[in-house]
Formats: sequence, structure tokens, C-alpha cells
Amino acid sequence: MLILLPPSEGKTAPRRGKPLDLAALTCPELTDARRAVIDALVDLCSGDVARAAELLEVGATQHDLVALNAGLADAPTARADAVYSGVVYDALDAPTLSTAARRRASSRLAVTSSVFGVVRPGDRIPAYRLSGGTTLPGLGSVAGHWRAHLDPAMTDLLGGGLLVDLRSAAYAAFWRPGPELASRVATVRVLHEVGGKRKVVSHFNKATKGRITRALLEDGANPGSPARLAEALRDLGWMVEVGEPTAKGTQLDVVVEEL
Repeated sequence: MLILLPPSEGKTAPRRGKPLDLAALTCPELTDARRAVIDALVDLCSGDVARAAELLEVGATQHDLVALNAGLADAPTARADAVYSGVVYDALDAPTLSTAARRRASSRLAVTSSVFGVVRPGDRIPAYRLSGGTTLPGLGSVAGHWRAHLDPAMTDLLGGGLLVDLRSAAYAAFWRPGPELASRVATVRVLHEVGGKRKVVSHFNKATKGRITRALLEDGANPGSPARLAEALRDLGWMVEVGEPTAKGTQLDVVVEEL
């Protein structure tokens, strides 16, 4: 099983640590593609700060994030599961996972990244600011760049297991599993039900996905199909509805009434 998470917009910048070593990251075959993104981002952020901030959709009071990107190549690094923060990662709470769950996370968890394509929890990365919908001068669309490079690496990471796709739409655009993998793809949507009405609410969606990830890692469940995943989640206390299989996979709706 491979649980694929989105990154977080907010990140905790390491105060100390070795500089980035691209060759040491998961999927070293992506090194050239990663370097192309870093070069374009550093070049942008080393020039006109106002222009860089506009392209990166950074506010006037957040120009420090432009400087952060400019120093990306030499910035200190830390484990990816310590750098990524925000609602999903607060709910996952990786530092408090049991030893067994942390071991499972190292082989069953991956994070989509605008800069690195995909990373594992233990990969050492610097903090950065680059959203999935950004277009970089000299590179083009970040999503388009990764669509051209990610498929072999992601297919290899998935192996023969189930893909539990928890990515948001912006990051799902980086890699779309082919129809040959559809029977092993489960996309998870979280719906908040109030008074009999259901809707997608960002906070509930993100928090629940973090909790689902944590629960699966702690439980040790390793389902091989969307139906088995639904059973595992029900056993863990969630209300789950399974959609019809399609050429893109099977959608699971997790319905929550409160956090």
C-alpha cells in the first residue's frame, strides 16, 4: 500500500542541518527534474522580489519566503515529515507515532512536492514556497513539468500494492495513474454532514485525511483493493461509502459529522 499525501503550504524551516543532497532523495532518477525546478525557482527569487512574490502569490508581508527560495540550494534540511506542517500533518502527528507505525510510514507513505516531485517521510529537504498551480519562468507549469517526469518513479514506488490517493486536486494533476492501475487506486474524499446535508470543507477534509493516515499506520492494515480499504476504515470507526469503479480508480467517501 502507498498512501500519497499532498504537501502543506506552511512549512517549518530547519534551523540547522546538512544542505540539500538531491542524489540522496527517494527516486534519484528524478534528480535532473528536481534540479530544473530548483534552478528556475532560485533564479526567479534571486531577481526582482516583487515580481517573484507576485508569481508565487506571496503577500507583501511575506517577502521572506522569496528569500527562503533564493537560498534553497544551500539551506539546512530536515526530515520531510518535520518540514511539512499544517492541518494534515498536525493530525498525522508523526513524532508521536509508535515505532512500528513509523517503520510502516517509511515504506507506505509518500508526499507530492512541487519542488521534488515526490518524497518519503525520511527524505531530508529544506523549507520552500512553491504551490502546485504555479508557472515558473524558464520551466513552465510546475504540474506539467512533473506530469512529464513522475510516471515511472510513481509506478515503481507503488509496485503491486494499493494506492490510497489523499492528494488535493492541484497535486493530483502531477501524476494520474493509468487505467491499468485503476483496480488498485482508491481516491478518498471527506464529506462533512450537518443536518442531513453533505459538503466538502477544507479543514475537515485535511484533518480527517491526516487521522486516516495515522490510524492506518498504527493499525498495520495493508489492504490490496479499494473495497478492502473501505472495510479497514470501517473497522477503525469511519463511515465509508464506496463508489463505482472507473478507469481512474474507485472513490471512497468518508463521511464525518465532527472532528
